[in-house]
Amino acid sequence: MTSLSIADRSFTPDKRAEDLGGSIAGIRADAIESELLRALDEGEIEVLFQPQFSCRTGAVIGAEALARWRHPALGVLGANELFAAAEHAKLLRVVSRHAASRALEDAASWPAQLKLSLNILPDELVDPHFADDFSSLIEQSALAPNRLTLEVTETLLLGNLEQAASALTALGDLGVRIALDDFGAGFCNFRYLRELPLDMIKLDKIMVDHVPDDAKALAVFRAMVQLGRALELDICAEGIESETQLAAVQSEGCHFWQGFRRSPPIPSDALVELVRTADAG
Repeated sequence: MTSLSIADRSFTPDKRAEDLGGSIAGIRADAIESELLRALDEGEIEVLFQPQFSCRTGAVIGAEALARWRHPALGVLGANELFAAAEHAKLLRVVSRHAASRALEDAASWPAQLKLSLNILPDELVDPHFADDFSSLIEQSALAPNRLTLEVTETLLLGNLEQAASALTALGDLGVRIALDDFGAGFCNFRYLRELPLDMIKLDKIMVDHVPDDAKALAVFRAMVQLGRALELDICAEGIESETQLAAVQSEGCHFWQGFRRSPPIPSDALVELVRTADAG
């Protein structure tokens, strides 16, 4: 059964848990499967949400879902370690489906103006059943399709662009929005911009590093924004950490932004409270 990933953008499924190092090394390789199954049963795998903001008004417009593993002995493990462990244990889709369902359920209870963004695992778009399975997942969650954005990264599309375009078009026909994530971090294959049913590009953090102080970095950033606007795509800048970066993405014409400048990933109830306090102010 197809699932969705809400892994951090650094996750790639060919990383085995034993090669990753860090906190996950505290779990024996032969115990990872049982540890993950226990975590699923006991609710240790949670979802946080990175708020996204309007460049024009500053309002919260939605959030990107990110999975975490709150391990009782090792502490909080990020999505990179969680999904690497799941891949090692051959539970990648089980864990991903669980986390995606949690995110969709939470988002269905948000104020109606808020949208949810979910990332897609590398093998999902080549699954011929992906669009049908995910349509069922949306229906079960009661989240309106037009409140959902699916994010795909350039590296995920190298295998079968035709199949990816077909699946994304089917979901787009339901009202789901499609975003090309981490744009600028990879090869910037402009064929994707032409052949995929995109609604948005998300400019990777590397695109805003040294902006606006470095003239060359600013010129590249400006060119990418102009390209997106020429294609009539929404543009979201990721990794905004400073006031000068925020001012730059606003002045250059981005539509949305996300980053630690205003909020790290937070629980669903904290996101709703952030919206409420912003509206009250």
